[in-house]
Amino acid sequence: MDDTAFDQALVASALRLAAERGWTGVSVAQAARDADLPLDRARRRFPSRLAILLRIGRLADEAALALAASEGSRRDRLFDNLMRRIDYFQANRPGILAILRALPCDPPTAFLVSTQVLASMGWMLEASGISTSGPRGLLRTKGLLGVWLWTLRAWQRDDSQDLAATMAALDAALSRAEQADGWLGGHRSGPSPEPPDGEPDFPPPQPTSPPEEPPPEPPPPPPPASPPV
Repeated sequence: MDDTAFDQALVASALRLAAERGWTGVSVAQAARDADLPLDRARRRFPSRLAILLRIGRLADEAALALAASEGSRRDRLFDNLMRRIDYFQANRPGILAILRALPCDPPTAFLVSTQVLASMGWMLEASGISTSGPRGLLRTKGLLGVWLWTLRAWQRDDSQDLAATMAALDAALSRAEQADGWLGGHRSGPSPEPPDGEPDFPPPQPTSPPEEPPPEPPPPPPPASPPV
């Protein structure tokens, strides 16, 4: 078993345990034993439960990036990438919900997880053809984090099979971000897809009288009920 398969097996076991007994009742050793995995390798690959949480985030990223499209508008690509991340959560819904319920009781862990989620949002933007370089790139990444938190909160409440409410929340959050002074504008050098009317799907902000002021950061959506994963 290679490292990827080992990690996936241990994470799957940990998520099953979390669904059964809550995240606080999960240990790396117990997850390894339940999956018939060697403890010495589990210790090497997952020094702590935090390592499981971080691996869950990376697996969600990989699920999104594996099918990242290269065609279509940047907004559509971003929507699809974020929904594929949600799809990974949905496939592991009981365990993920157990983690989200537990994180508010562990602020240090929640903070460390949130830093990884910010990095994940950078990957989602880059995969959609939207640059994250420089101060504006950081602004976009933080803005998308707000979009993700809003969407995640909707997903927690969405019991439907088609996740219609989650998709509607994501679409609305992206629309708000798109309207916020073009904060999601800008892209890599080279041609980029255009919408049918020929106008850029993420127009750059209009110049102001000199000296040019940097665009204000859009107000984030209301905070979610639980920290991100």
